[in-house]
Amino acid sequence: QVQVAESGGGPVQSGGSVTLSCAVYGNSEGTLAMAWFRQLPGKTREGVAGISEYGSAKYYADFAKGRATISRDRNGNSMNLRLSALKSDDSAMYYCAADPDRYADDWHPTRWKYWGQGTQVTVSS
Repeated sequence: QVQVAESGGGPVQSGGSVTLSCAVYGNSEGTLAMAWFRQLPGKTREGVAGISEYGSAKYYADFAKGRATISRDRNGNSMNLRLSALKSDDSAMYYCAADPDRYADDWHPTRWKYWGQGTQVTVSS
């Protein structure tokens, strides 16, 4: 049974940066595309960044370009997201998604197979 776990959230000062981590356990379906989504209070879940199975392709939502860096480990079962120049609008629950049959730039959250419970990022001024 696949489990996905995020870590690294917490309170952050405006203008600062945060690094989020995601680990996948129990995967037996081969390589996984992985992505980060976030959900602001009262809003629908939106894509932040995605990375292909071997890390060769990386994708960023428009609001994240220039501020976000996504990476993954060689083992393919973990990845990180670094988000900098944080603003209050970045305060959200951040979720890790993984799927063996998904393009990493698929920003439709309902299409992703595996999800973590999320990690909260709160940006304060």
